[in-house]
Formats: sequence, C-alpha cells, structure tokens
Amino acid sequence: IEILNIQIYKKPNLNNKFSGKNIVFTGKLSTLSRDEAKQKALQLGAKILSSVSINTDYLICGEKSGNKVIKAQKLDINILSEQEWISMIN
Repeated sequence: IEILNIQIYKKPNLNNKFSGKNIVFTGKLSTLSRDEAKQKALQLGAKILSSVSINTDYLICGEKSGNKVIKAQKLDINILSEQEWISMIN
C-alpha cells in the first residue's frame, strides 16, 4: 500500500513585518510546535535560518534559549519572546 502525502501551500502574506526577513527560532516553544512556528513564519514570507548570523533579522526565543541569545545581542539582532512574536503575527 502506498500512502500519498499531500500538503497544501498557501501563498505567503507579504504585507507584514516579517516578509522577506530571516528568522531563527531557539529554545523550547510552549504555544506552537517548532514545525508549526516555522510554517507560520514561512506563510508570512520569512526565511528560516538555523543559526544566528549577521544576516539574521529576528531571533524568536522560547524557554532555555541559550547561546543564540548571547550571539544575537552581540550582533544587535531583534530578539522577541515567543509570546511577543505570536502577538505580532495574529
């Protein structure tokens, strides 16, 4: 038996603060799963990065965020808590 995996992609909403921005998620997210958070960001037209660099526009932090926050602070990157990010996208 072959199982078909069909995903529906929505056109990104390009009229928001995160459109065209590079976002990194760090820490344990409490409201959404990591995959759900990434999907929401992609729907907003953002690009998801795995590590903080000079190219990062926003760092979204969950619990126990760790070293990525320190690096983002040194690079003067916008840091948002998970709750701040969710309130901005809703």
